[in-house]
Amino acid sequence: MGKRSRQRKKEHQNNSKPGGRDNRDNAGWGAGYADIIKENKLFEAYYQELGLVPEGEFDQFMEAMREPLPATIRITGYKSHAKEILHCLKNKYFKEIQEVEIDGQKIEAPQPLSWYPDELAWHTNMSRKILRKSPLLEKFHQFLVSETESGNISRQEAVSMIPPLLMKIEPHHKILDMCAAPGSKTAQLIEMLHSDMDVPFPEGFVIANDVDNKRCYLLVHQAKRLNSPCIMVVNHDASCIPRLQIDTEDGHKGTLFYDRILCDVPCSGDGTMRKNIDVWKKWTTSNSLHLHGLQIRIAVRGVEQLAVGGRMVYSTCSLNPIEDEAVIATLLEKSEGALELADASADLPGLKWMPGVTKWKLMTKEGQWYKDWSEVPANRHTQIRPTMFPPTDTEKLANMKLERCMRILPHHQNTGGFFVAVLVKKAPMPWNRRFPKVHTHVHAGEDSEECVCSDSVLCSRPPPNKKMKRHGFKEDPFVFLTEDDPVFPPIESFYDLSPDFPKINVLTRTHEGKKRHLYMVSKELRNVMLNNSERMKVINTGVKVWSRNSDGEEFGCAFRLAQEGIYTLFPYIRSRMITVSVEDIKILLTQENPKCFMFSSSVSTGMGSIVLKFRPDNSNPDGPQCPIELCGWRGKTSIRAFVPRNERFHYLRMLGVEVFRDKQGQGPREEEKEVKEEVGEGETENGNKDGSAKQELKEVKIEVTKEEKPL
Repeated sequence: MGKRSRQRKKEHQNNSKPGGRDNRDNAGWGAGYADIIKENKLFEAYYQELGLVPEGEFDQFMEAMREPLPATIRITGYKSHAKEILHCLKNKYFKEIQEVEIDGQKIEAPQPLSWYPDELAWHTNMSRKILRKSPLLEKFHQFLVSETESGNISRQEAVSMIPPLLMKIEPHHKILDMCAAPGSKTAQLIEMLHSDMDVPFPEGFVIANDVDNKRCYLLVHQAKRLNSPCIMVVNHDASCIPRLQIDTEDGHKGTLFYDRILCDVPCSGDGTMRKNIDVWKKWTTSNSLHLHGLQIRIAVRGVEQLAVGGRMVYSTCSLNPIEDEAVIATLLEKSEGALELADASADLPGLKWMPGVTKWKLMTKEGQWYKDWSEVPANRHTQIRPTMFPPTDTEKLANMKLERCMRILPHHQNTGGFFVAVLVKKAPMPWNRRFPKVHTHVHAGEDSEECVCSDSVLCSRPPPNKKMKRHGFKEDPFVFLTEDDPVFPPIESFYDLSPDFPKINVLTRTHEGKKRHLYMVSKELRNVMLNNSERMKVINTGVKVWSRNSDGEEFGCAFRLAQEGIYTLFPYIRSRMITVSVEDIKILLTQENPKCFMFSSSVSTGMGSIVLKFRPDNSNPDGPQCPIELCGWRGKTSIRAFVPRNERFHYLRMLGVEVFRDKQGQGPREEEKEVKEEVGEGETENGNKDGSAKQELKEVKIEVTKEEKPL
């Protein structure tokens, strides 16, 4: 493909979606689009007239909208080494950055987001260009990229972090993310579910949905970084996402209702102008008018599937009341008291936001204003709907408490623009109380909510016996193993698995032939999958725990441990364990095939797959203060670690060893040595290497201190 063709394809991909949903989560490091003029008179006239910005602040608001968006990072909070990463950032990279000068000016050090708990989110004004102007900043950038790929850091826009925090996730919650791609918020939800790392299978789960098949694979990539058995990615139209069945504790079939739902809908995205610069020239009021109906349909489908007592967070990156308060008011009015807006004002101390508005009006792209539905001419009734206006009943409007909605303005805390509202379900939706149950064979408990409302904001689900049309990539089947599957005895014996190991949670992706990989899902996700194979299109689920390795058969087990699933499996493994020291891990991660005699620990375990276990020494505050479990292979005279590249780098950093790629054309410094790393992503099915990892990583350098040089 020629250069021009590639450029045209890239531009098409960048411009194929409205500005709001696609790139909101992944804030860029500095802005491009230098040729786009950041002016839109219609936008300014519209928001000035609406009065959403406090008096006297509109110029500040517009000035902030024209400034590049700060880059923000979030440290993965549930992993036990989050504190180690934070310590590394604050005491190494951020301190070094303070000493850097670019073009005669000192670099402003990153700052924590004041409202994000435990200093786990930070923002910086450094652009990509600046990051590449200094070796120290380049190393910081490489650190961010590497830790992002290994799932320990997410580069995510600050306002995008707000909705999951307001959901108040607990480990037992069943969670639905309705419009999830690209997945940064989904990752937050998974983290909160795993708040206790000592529990390998939380009772809850996250079902992450997106209507776009290709974008579902972005979700898969995000989810896989977190190595959770409690995430499932599905591909459906959120406005008609199917009702799922589950087996209840009393042995009946029941309807699945979610404890928490994230309804982050497609929107016009005018809050993203600081990052998605092309929104400036594309913005028009028509965008909001076209999306309003879809937003209502998605939100209605969400509250239908919400459990009584549950919370649904509705959010957009649009500042427009047509997409924000108008949707919330419609939901509240149609709910007839079943829903109420929660007061989230105290949930995020330090976050500055504006209360929701109770008055707004509508403007066409020609500049025509309408204050009420009665003013709209008949020829406009197909584009403009009554639900776009505030309720006319003043008492009903007051009872909605729309001021509990939260609008984040860019100039208040140097962020993007955003809107969020928290809804609590007090009772079943009224149309489900008035209409008979659609499927009488389903035991639905207190609340049988199928799409049966005749209102135009709802849609009906196809009958369950109709075969679902499947588009996009064809997925391999998900096949659960039975407890007496012949694959288990050698695995149980070799790893001395504890009796409570949940064999029925193990699945594979093939009906026939040898099983190449074994995966695990949580008990409740298994329940969902077994009861809904014809209802939902599953793109991916589970975490890989074992991979076939033919060399292992002669040692008693054809399956070696997979690093992705070690945190899930570890509590059940009672043998094949080698305790290692800090120095042992450095040897394992910087040498290709270190000999057994080089280790300080006993390596008397027999040949085959092993677990390398490190436990922190409380008497040594300079050492890592988090436990580490690595998968490895015990050969006849040597041991090697089966750890993917970026995780390998991550653990080395936790041990105080600096890792970075040398710039092309530059040789290593005196204090550096080259490490040719072969184990990891280049691994083939039988455990041999295909050479690609070696080629890819030959430019990687590991910087060591004098004391570490003997390694």
